[in-house]
Amino acid sequence: MKEKKRAAAEQKTKVIPVQWDATFFFERAVQSLDRFHYDKALKYFRRAVEYEPDNPVNHCNMAGIMSEMGNYEESNRILGWIVDELDPTMTECHFYMANNFANMEQYEAAESSLIKYLEEDAEGQFMDEAEEMMDLLHYELERPTRLTNIKSREGMVEHDQARMLLEEGKFTEAVRILEQIIEGQPDFLAARNNLALAYYYMGMFDKAMQTIQDVLQMEQGNLHALCNLAIFYQHANDTEALSPLLELLRKTVPFHQEHVFKLATTMGILGEHASAYKHFTRLLKDTELHQDPTLYHYAAVAACNIGRLNEAERLWKQTMKLDPGSGIPHYYMDQLELVRAGEQTAAISYHYHLPFEEQFKLWEKSSDGIPDHLKRDPLVRSSFFWALRHGDQHTKLQVIQALGMIADSEVKDVLRAFLLEAEEDDYLKKIAVFVLRTIGVQEPLHMLLEGKQVVIEPNRVPSRLPVWEDKWQAVAELALGRMSKQYDLVQQHDLMTLWVEYLSRVYPDVPKLAKPEGWAAALEYLTAKMHRRSISYHEVSTRYGTSIATVSKNVKLIDEACGIKEKMKSISSVFPMDEKQEE
Repeated sequence: MKEKKRAAAEQKTKVIPVQWDATFFFERAVQSLDRFHYDKALKYFRRAVEYEPDNPVNHCNMAGIMSEMGNYEESNRILGWIVDELDPTMTECHFYMANNFANMEQYEAAESSLIKYLEEDAEGQFMDEAEEMMDLLHYELERPTRLTNIKSREGMVEHDQARMLLEEGKFTEAVRILEQIIEGQPDFLAARNNLALAYYYMGMFDKAMQTIQDVLQMEQGNLHALCNLAIFYQHANDTEALSPLLELLRKTVPFHQEHVFKLATTMGILGEHASAYKHFTRLLKDTELHQDPTLYHYAAVAACNIGRLNEAERLWKQTMKLDPGSGIPHYYMDQLELVRAGEQTAAISYHYHLPFEEQFKLWEKSSDGIPDHLKRDPLVRSSFFWALRHGDQHTKLQVIQALGMIADSEVKDVLRAFLLEAEEDDYLKKIAVFVLRTIGVQEPLHMLLEGKQVVIEPNRVPSRLPVWEDKWQAVAELALGRMSKQYDLVQQHDLMTLWVEYLSRVYPDVPKLAKPEGWAAALEYLTAKMHRRSISYHEVSTRYGTSIATVSKNVKLIDEACGIKEKMKSISSVFPMDEKQEE
């Protein structure tokens, strides 16, 4: 027996410590609530209060359980203490108290609490429910509710409009409206949060950060602002500031669905995939969200990124069922197979759209360009604006072309602003001018070119030419009109650049240009060769209704002036085409 005891004593015990804190008991309470075990939930919420007595959310949750159990008076005692003593900013407590009074048939007191909620709460989280209660009180009291002002409705029409513009990716217009709202209502925190996001989507990082800091100075615990701030810190690689904030978010278990979704997506962006997965699966238990393919995608990404590949496959299959016409879930299923094969790490994007490079490949192949629903997708548009500010030159070139396919007022404003950026490449700015003219912007354009402020007049191109004659423009328009469906915007721009360069080199001794067709055909021919496109003199002469001899003569003139063959040696070692190809 002694030997057995000794052996047991010598064995190393493996004890997994349990972290007893408010978050632990909060999570247990939520689990009990999900199972409708109210007694257990109340016990756990009380323990959470013991660990964090100054946290008003814990007290509010305890009051909510008491209300569910029918203990309305005790619930109201706690709620009243929260707004009177602990945290007056938790104005939603007045709405909860109104519910409790109504359940006790104390309709005058219910009306009083409801009016306090509507007059003091800036967020308007329970507006729909409050309107239903007003109808009830109107019936019970046999008179209209005595209400003079609804705080959350101040600026709500404009705020809803701004939110709609954000959802459509029209960030510039949203910023204008949100700035006006905040000027008139400085404490409208929802508008400030959305303004910070609009700045961020546009790549205006410093303004976004300052706006979020303003929100948190006004309300330290604003969850939306804390989540946005964490993302901003990650963008700035400020790990020292991010670390304590991330620790706080890990411990946060929101009660309301909107907050759960915000925290889940934030944790996913921050790379906290296990936490994101836990929150997304909580949301999937809500029957109202079962038809949302994006939510299944988010949960699938989180599952994949923590190695739960079979669960990710199941969730993406459900995404396919809910969104059968989209290629997005199919793309990510292919990525999942690469992860399984060890050919890719499981760092998959939460955004429910194809990566920018994949999208651009599809758009280049499609004759229809960018689909309308993607033109309005704020994530797609945001990725364009970010890439235009922070991408490399090749990416910026692709973005400018893509913006030309969208061609709405927001795009025009963004490209106009791009022309005035001192750090941007002059070639990219010239492409942007070309795109603006192509999509119908004909007013004078202000531009920083070679470090100098210039104004590009309508029907002019950036050049040092003292004049720009109509007959030169006619050649360009003829070529561009014939090329528009076969050549991308960069190639069309390069044709214009070649034409301007030729005119600049021979000016003032420019040929008479009696027949624009021959010159337009020559420009297309040389542009095609510079971009390694297969083309012949016969092909362009037929398309423009001119002779091979005219095209050949004009090609030679342009080449002699601009040294095209020398420039193309770096592109192809076979510029002098054989006679068969030239016909």
